[in-house]
Amino acid sequence: MKPLIVLLASFAIAIFFNKILKKEYDFELSARIAMSVMLVFTAIGHFVFTKGMSLMIPKFIPFKEIFVHLTGVFEILLAIGLLLPKLKTIAGWALIIFLLLMLPANIYAALHNVNYQKGTFDGNGLAYLWFRIPLQIFFIVWTYLSAICKN
Repeated sequence: MKPLIVLLASFAIAIFFNKILKKEYDFELSARIAMSVMLVFTAIGHFVFTKGMSLMIPKFIPFKEIFVHLTGVFEILLAIGLLLPKLKTIAGWALIIFLLLMLPANIYAALHNVNYQKGTFDGNGLAYLWFRIPLQIFFIVWTYLSAICKN
């Protein structure tokens, strides 16, 4: 829920500042700025909640904490890429692939009741997926429309 709030609030702020600075609405740029802000926000979670996010990764995958940190760094790189006109399309496609690849981790976390903030197994469980899967689809559509569609 927090990433969605960050995304929508950042979008509203970006629209406001784009209108003031450019004297016009730039929804595409505002959407990319918002996604970039949200990605940095979620990337911070990879460093703050490393232990809990490690629990989201199936047991057979080694070096979980390093993997969590690397995906956090990757989110920051994607955030930067979305803001650079020459890289926005490749960053957009990379983000869509990344979101699709991360969905199994969210499903695994829900099946195992992972609470990534506490690093415990008392999370929301399967009910979480009723929100998370549509949210992941929303993020994919948002990325496609703002970074890829008009290129």
